[in-house]
Amino acid sequence: MGKYFGTDGIRGVINETLDSILAYKAGSAAATVLAEHGHERPLVMIAKDTRISSDMLEAAMTAGLCSAGADVTLLGVLPTPAAAYLTVRFGADMGVVISASHNPFEHNGIKMFGKDGYKLSDALEERIESLIDEETEPIRMTGADLGRISSDHRYWMDEYVKYLASMSQNRYEGKIAVDCANGAASETARALFASLGVDFDVYSDAPDGVNINDGCGSTHIANLQEIVKTGRYDIGFSFDGDADRCIVVDEKGAAVDGDMMLAVFARAMRAAGELKGGGAVGTVVSNSGMEVYARENRFLFHRSAVGDRNVLEMMREKGCNLGGESSGHLIFTDDATTGDGQLTAVKFLNVLTGSGSPVSLLTGGIPSFPQVMPGYKLTGGAQQRDTIMEDPRLLAEIEKQQNLLAGEGRVLIRPSGTEPLIRVLVEAKTEQIAQKIADDFIDLMKSL
Repeated sequence: MGKYFGTDGIRGVINETLDSILAYKAGSAAATVLAEHGHERPLVMIAKDTRISSDMLEAAMTAGLCSAGADVTLLGVLPTPAAAYLTVRFGADMGVVISASHNPFEHNGIKMFGKDGYKLSDALEERIESLIDEETEPIRMTGADLGRISSDHRYWMDEYVKYLASMSQNRYEGKIAVDCANGAASETARALFASLGVDFDVYSDAPDGVNINDGCGSTHIANLQEIVKTGRYDIGFSFDGDADRCIVVDEKGAAVDGDMMLAVFARAMRAAGELKGGGAVGTVVSNSGMEVYARENRFLFHRSAVGDRNVLEMMREKGCNLGGESSGHLIFTDDATTGDGQLTAVKFLNVLTGSGSPVSLLTGGIPSFPQVMPGYKLTGGAQQRDTIMEDPRLLAEIEKQQNLLAGEGRVLIRPSGTEPLIRVLVEAKTEQIAQKIADDFIDLMKSL
């Protein structure tokens, strides 16, 4: 990770570690990098989520881009994958998303995509960081060389929804509940599911700037689980703030996470002869049940480091067209360059309709070992993170617990790439055992 860029763009708490000045500099730096790579008067598309700070960062980023000679198309409130798709479809030189995804409203972020729809390379991010920190004056265009701004939110939303709807193969006959997390899907989900001609109801689609991901969405799945049970829905879909994640809820109210969806898709795609590379890519935090299921169903399962860019890198390395994370961030490279929660929902309905089974039966044979993953909040930044992660007492305790679990579980401790946290993942024979071990690790970190 760089000084500003983490595993998913620039992230921070507004007016603490991320402000309009940094956004302006990032915009100016991005336009400069585009010019350095031969893009004359580059075009940049910007989408945003529903946070109260998104308008401010969008304005600052736009000003920085235009001051350095880039034209800007404002897409309005749209999911992260919409920006990636529209950037490629309409030939823009870069796509930008103002969002902190699943994080609370006081956080925000800046994600950048190249003209190919993929996140920027490490080298380009490093170059942007160096320009942000340069003491010399940035490029400042004058006269007719200043960038121009255009916007037509309805048009861009309609183009994106038409693309998603085109992925539908069969009309689903059941009743659907949709949780939009008071985020970007609030703008698109109703239009999408209406275009599919299905019976659906939408929840948490009234953003007010501060309620994004607040007790709703894919990180607060209990809300949708209760809705599905009490409303007698056949399936529920829950997205996160920028709608690049999707978690499913079955007709009984049980959650179907990204690992289980990955298993469903791998099995269906293998049966249809569509699974490339002979398998799928998960991450180091994917449930160990995936490995068991992959062996039983004769497909390969690979683990990458956490983060969608790491998943994508391994997908390319292994020749796979399916990958994803437990969080519900799934990637279908035959159809998209990044994870897309609503695309995942459409594809899940395709598999479900083709199976003729309820969701619980479709996912019933997928093993899932008891797993917990609490986080220890850091207050001392990178220095505290590195001190804890390198402490010999922590390393010794990890080795000790791995030996005690003796093949009946595992321990993985890693810093988050998107939040000031150290995450503690423990798998064990029971959730109680896993939770006790995780709590002990949290207590140990507090003492370091």
